[in-house]
Amino acid sequence: MGRKSLAAKMRIDWWLTGLCSARAFSQTVMMTYAAALPLLQKEWNMSAAQAGAISSGFQIGYGVSQLFVSTLADTFGAKRLYLGSMFTGALFTAIFAFYARSYLSAIVLYTLVALFIGGSYTTGLMILADRYPVHRRGMATGFYIASSSVGYVLSLVLSGMSLPMGGYKLAFLVTCLATVLGAAFSWVTLLKTTIPITPRQSQQSFRKEVVSNKPAMLLISAYTCHCWELLGMWAWTPAFLTACLVQRGEAGLDAAGLGAYLVASFHVAGIVASFSTGSLSDRLGRTSVIMVLAGISTLCSLVFGWSMAWPFWLVMALGYLYAFMALGDSPVLSAALTEVVTPSYLGSAFGIRSMLGFGAGAVSPVVFGAILDWTNPGHQTYTAWGWAFVSLGAPGFGAVWAAHRLSRLRLL
Repeated sequence: MGRKSLAAKMRIDWWLTGLCSARAFSQTVMMTYAAALPLLQKEWNMSAAQAGAISSGFQIGYGVSQLFVSTLADTFGAKRLYLGSMFTGALFTAIFAFYARSYLSAIVLYTLVALFIGGSYTTGLMILADRYPVHRRGMATGFYIASSSVGYVLSLVLSGMSLPMGGYKLAFLVTCLATVLGAAFSWVTLLKTTIPITPRQSQQSFRKEVVSNKPAMLLISAYTCHCWELLGMWAWTPAFLTACLVQRGEAGLDAAGLGAYLVASFHVAGIVASFSTGSLSDRLGRTSVIMVLAGISTLCSLVFGWSMAWPFWLVMALGYLYAFMALGDSPVLSAALTEVVTPSYLGSAFGIRSMLGFGAGAVSPVVFGAILDWTNPGHQTYTAWGWAFVSLGAPGFGAVWAAHRLSRLRLL
């Protein structure tokens, strides 16, 4: 019996490795635009607000995709829709790599990429919720979300190598085509996996199971604040570090490439955060972990943009702390939602959460860019970043408040 139990655990570990590998490769498209942003602003003659709009288009597409795909997953099954998102997403990332050559083409194609690949995120979480019991769900969710950060690191490293050699066109090509590998890994991993569909009962309704579910709505509110901060930070931190390097004498192309490498190292901190905080919340409880992480992350947002004139090692040290805290509550928020919503409405809950969260994440980069334009008249160089980053931190107080209210319910 002992040998059989060990073998079962090993199979589950390999299964999770396969799903996480698929997630990592599929996410290489996420950071390729942000890494090339300092160059694209000049080549495509974009203002900061226009540059932010492309990131916002992606986030809107990602949120809309998750809203519809997650809701449909309650009826048609998470596995079927997950695989559909992975394969169509791979197709459209290839189209983006070959045809995004201006502001207009990029905003259209990058939004389409998000519309097709976005549905793989929440359906993947639903598959994990079915596969793992509550006492291991934080760990599994943490590994899955950490694999997203692995994809971001891969994207930024490949961009950092490609930008000095072939500009944004080569960076787009190299990073986007990796999503084909993600689709292949997902197919192999789930080929023999059966994910049952939980039937809905006559007395259940979306209003009762989600909208009137106080813990669920508090978690969704916290996630919305989390997305505003995190997605805005991801969109603009490469450009911020590039500006720091240019101020210290680096040339444009070299600074953009080095900035991509440095932000990749921030995502390594995010990987560690997802691994550790998900497992930690299995032991210490979800709400206490959320409260600490959201509080420190908010403070980092309020300070990070003012650090441009600091010694560069100190800027990087604060950036690592920022990256760890900003991403750390993501697996905890996701695992917690699966525990307070009935399985037959979990997709719908993830859908409304994604619409609000990625909607906030879509507005955030535009607001950031508009503040950046306003505080740097002329748009030639950006040297004042403080107030733009403050705009990312302001909603963080809402996440802390939501976690505090959840702690009083003593459910998580």
